[in-house]
Amino acid sequence: MLDTLIPPKRERRKQHRPGELLEAALDLFVEKGFAATKSEEVAARAGVSKGTLFLYFPSKEELFKAVVRENVVKAVTEGVLEAANFKGPSRQLLKNLMLAWWRRYGSTKASGITKLIISEANSFPELAAFYQEEVIFPAMKLVKDVLERGRMQGEFKNFHTDHTAMAIISPLLFLIMSKHSTALCHEGSAQPNPEEFIAQHADLIVRGLSI
Repeated sequence: MLDTLIPPKRERRKQHRPGELLEAALDLFVEKGFAATKSEEVAARAGVSKGTLFLYFPSKEELFKAVVRENVVKAVTEGVLEAANFKGPSRQLLKNLMLAWWRRYGSTKASGITKLIISEANSFPELAAFYQEEVIFPAMKLVKDVLERGRMQGEFKNFHTDHTAMAIISPLLFLIMSKHSTALCHEGSAQPNPEEFIAQHADLIVRGLSI
């Protein structure tokens, strides 16, 4: 009876194949960039044929979009849900979200997608526009909503929403670029602990908004 409830090995493999392809694609996109990654390389790393890859993702562009949705959009969505359910002060919410962003995304290999977008946006404007629509706009809206929440609660004052959102996000992007760019690592200089850096950054932001 139990055997009838367990799908055959080939069927189980088929069920997991999209995830295996996305994992292989993420590895190669981060290692080599979008332009240098070939579809057949992704298929080979996932252990399937190029034709099988295109059954699930009809082009390299669609594969990249699926990788972004799985690894980057999901992190933003989790932040939005956390903010929606948070009952405490906005200063704590802002700190929580900044640290959670690093743990969910910045500390993972998926954060290499940010460097890829910055490096190759001019060559692939359609993908850049997709990333802006799916990631940047929602992430910026989340930060701005928290800032406005703090303003309404009387915690934050005397600030420009757009400029402050950029001031919050820019050092976090620098952390990612530093992580994925050896040119930013100078011999003999200690690299900051990311979570300690973010906690300090968040504290400075909150203190400034409270003045």
